[in-house]
Amino acid sequence: MVYQWMKVVHILAVISWMAGLLYLPRLFIYHVGVEAGSEASMTFKVMERRLLKAIMTPAMIVTWVAGLWLAVSSGAFHEGWFHAKLALVIALSASHGLMARHVKRFARDANVHSGRYFRILNEVPTVLMIGIVILVVVKPF
Repeated sequence: MVYQWMKVVHILAVISWMAGLLYLPRLFIYHVGVEAGSEASMTFKVMERRLLKAIMTPAMIVTWVAGLWLAVSSGAFHEGWFHAKLALVIALSASHGLMARHVKRFARDANVHSGRYFRILNEVPTVLMIGIVILVVVKPF
């Protein structure tokens, strides 16, 4: 029964983390379009910081802790699909780190990227998520 509850915790954490990973780049796209130091810019800074600190980072930590617990409990470390999934989750975590760096840059009014860059960045978590879901459900190897 503990395994099923841990799976619930893992899935809820993944949903929360992915929601943030998909929304934060959209905030960046809108933030690029406003004048640095403006009231709108200050609002975006608060939204970006709160999303990262209050939702995304805690959700990422819970995702990792619950996911590793599930992997150990189920013996997934011995399966090829899991190694591929783990690589994609590491890449997803790296994109989280990149977005955290962008939050800090925007906070200092030091962004150097265009809206187009953030539109492309917005697709990275989506592609990684699709790969992860395919590996978990299909387990191709």
